[in-house]
Amino acid sequence: MNTTYSTIPDQELLNRFYHDGDNKWLGQLLQRYTVLLFGVCMKYLKNEEEAKDAVQQVFEKAIKELGKYKVDYFKSWIYMVAKNHCLMQLRDKGKLPKELSEQMMATPAEDVNHTEHLQKDELLERLTIAVTELIPEQRTCIELFYLQKQSYTDIATSTGYSLMQVKSYIQNGKRNLKMILLKQQNNGR
Repeated sequence: MNTTYSTIPDQELLNRFYHDGDNKWLGQLLQRYTVLLFGVCMKYLKNEEEAKDAVQQVFEKAIKELGKYKVDYFKSWIYMVAKNHCLMQLRDKGKLPKELSEQMMATPAEDVNHTEHLQKDELLERLTIAVTELIPEQRTCIELFYLQKQSYTDIATSTGYSLMQVKSYIQNGKRNLKMILLKQQNNGR
């Protein structure tokens, strides 16, 4: 990656693209997230060649879509584009889990508030990324408490942390998540 561009925040690169329409700004963004996109595609497609092809297709879609719509959080947006692309490929091949396929087909597109859906997806992705930035103890306690709905006592038992440590890790983890999300928003990532 060109070192003169590597320190420019995502939002600034997007703003430059929106200002002058020069694809070099998008190229820098896409290059920045190639590894992330490949990882997402491998997670769903489980085939290296298909994942590489999917990344290229996601790049093409991103270039087209960014010319039409304004995106505020590129990293979470491009992640969702890749994820949705892979899910559609799996659906087309009949490899999508039945529950997901039924869920996708149950709601007609015109009934979905597209903007609201994108905002929720974007927030969820930003939160998912933010959780990975917590220290391991906080991440573990946050995931067990909020995602697995375990009580403080259950978390203390399963992790070996004291009850006070569990409370502290959750409280500090929540505070740190807010700070990480705010930092992401300010940096355009």
